[in-house]
Amino acid sequence: MRSRPRSKDIATHDGTRGRGRSLRARLVFFISVTMVVVCGVMALTTVVVQRVYLLGDLDQRVTDAAARSQGGLQRRPGGATDLGFLNERGQPVGTLAARFDDSGGVLAAEVVTGDGRQRVLTAAQREALAGITADGALHTRTVPGLGTYRLTALAGDGVPVLAGLPMGDVQRMIDGLVLAEAVIAALGLAAAAGVSAVVIRRQLRPLGRVAATAVEVARVPLDRGEVGALTRVPGPDTDPGTEAGQVGDALNRLIDHVEYSLAERQRVEDGMRRFLADASHELRTPLASIAGYAELMNRGNERIEPGLAWRRVSAQSARMSGLVEDLLMLARLDEGRPLQLTDVNLATLVAEAVWDARAVGVDHEWQLSLRLDAPATVVGDQARLHQVVANLLANARVHTPAGTKVTVVVEATEAGCVIRVQDDGPGIPADLLPSVFERFTRADASRTRATGGSGLGLAIAAAITQAHGGHIGVESASGGTEFSVRLPATRTSSRATSAAVGR
Repeated sequence: MRSRPRSKDIATHDGTRGRGRSLRARLVFFISVTMVVVCGVMALTTVVVQRVYLLGDLDQRVTDAAARSQGGLQRRPGGATDLGFLNERGQPVGTLAARFDDSGGVLAAEVVTGDGRQRVLTAAQREALAGITADGALHTRTVPGLGTYRLTALAGDGVPVLAGLPMGDVQRMIDGLVLAEAVIAALGLAAAAGVSAVVIRRQLRPLGRVAATAVEVARVPLDRGEVGALTRVPGPDTDPGTEAGQVGDALNRLIDHVEYSLAERQRVEDGMRRFLADASHELRTPLASIAGYAELMNRGNERIEPGLAWRRVSAQSARMSGLVEDLLMLARLDEGRPLQLTDVNLATLVAEAVWDARAVGVDHEWQLSLRLDAPATVVGDQARLHQVVANLLANARVHTPAGTKVTVVVEATEAGCVIRVQDDGPGIPADLLPSVFERFTRADASRTRATGGSGLGLAIAAAITQAHGGHIGVESASGGTEFSVRLPATRTSSRATSAAVGR
């Protein structure tokens, strides 16, 4: 048997434990990770695109400088060639130019200094320029003492010339862009994480209230006693347009079902307790009488005649047997045991029942009325339907005074058949009318003419009628009572035969 959860176990569901695994924390974490990845990809793409653009611009300027150097060679005295284009105004600081000999060696190399003049490169610096062919390709070399350069060489009119520009500005711009994007991304991610946390917290509040309601309901002891009204999720948290509202609405419907089931269980239990108490009371009286008479006979008391004692014992035994048979009948009907279905002519069945009642109740006036617009035939258990009519007639006979007129009407239409038992007696008290078909229900002394029955006759009639798919009702006022039994019409006579044969 599964035990009921303890309160400390229930507390784990309202967030008191496992906070790191909460939905709120996971959402904030996943959103933050997603934004970090997106921002990283965007920043990397921006840096790559910007670097490509800046390098392309630098390469263009390097190529232009190399082209200008072709027309800027000047002859020095003695036949030497000077890199005259470096003397042009507006040359960027760090612009580098070199001339090669026929074997590819560097003959002369100069660089523009900060004061706008040219400085001849050292041997080590010229060595860093070696190996560059005059094919117009772009090269990146690190020149000692000058930094990283973007270089190209052109053959031109037969005198190979090299030109280059420093990459420091490009690298500084790239570094500045990376730093700016990192700072902006960090601030943006921090702000986005904060806003996401606040928004997620606000959006999950209804779900938290739904969980709190579930925890509160789970703490109610439902396994014993009468359960009162259970807590519901507030109306604003049951909006079907939101996911949390759908959960809240589903929880409310679940609580409604649980509350209805508990109320029904309580009603059945109360009815069962009353039924057992009434049955015990009914059985106790004849048992006490039988035990008393047996004790008197056992003592040999001459004050009581043995024949009288045996008759009283037999009468109480018969009463107890009848009560047990009625209880057994109700139990079988509650279990839904199959009926012996056949085609039953209600007109004949009711007529026989009225004749039997007339033989017993000679001090009542009995009448039978047949209003047949169609055959009064239904599919049912003939013995049980006869018991229904007999119980209604016995109820009218026992609970009305002598001379009461009892009229039994049988109506038959295409829709079905109706049996009406009418009497002009004192009527049923209004406070008793709603429970007249409940078990062990008895009228008060004013309606009970004699000793009365066990209070199961109408309950058995109602159970049998419902088992046949019909309906039984009662209407009563001062001066008259009418019981009506409605049964569905027969669709085909072969159906009853098939049902009987199938069993």
